[in-house]
Amino acid sequence: MKSEIPTGTPATETLVRVAVDAILDKKGEEVAVLDLTEVTPLTDFFIICAGNNSRQVKTIAEEVEAKVNAAFGVSPRSVEGLGDLSWVLIDYVDFVVHIFLPETRSYYSLERLWGDAVRLELPAPV
Repeated sequence: MKSEIPTGTPATETLVRVAVDAILDKKGEEVAVLDLTEVTPLTDFFIICAGNNSRQVKTIAEEVEAKVNAAFGVSPRSVEGLGDLSWVLIDYVDFVVHIFLPETRSYYSLERLWGDAVRLELPAPV
């Protein structure tokens, strides 16, 4: 089931839109946004994407952090995976950004693991 990412004023949805735009700006591939609000209390959204190589994974991660911070002054609670760059996880508490190399994304298959979540339509870039 798919629905659109809400475009109202709630902060989380707006931050998700900014993060997705940052990913698209750096040519992130196979971008998916999962709404986890009805599935788990841990977070509201997962943003999942792939970069073609470790340099692109790092560039996408840096762009997400920079744009979210520039737009709202928000920094992530934690960032993991910058050592090997096969899977970078940026935790903003209410949403989590996962940036994978394609083979790592395929192996962990988060979309399948969280298959009960609603997959949202990507917004047009802001």
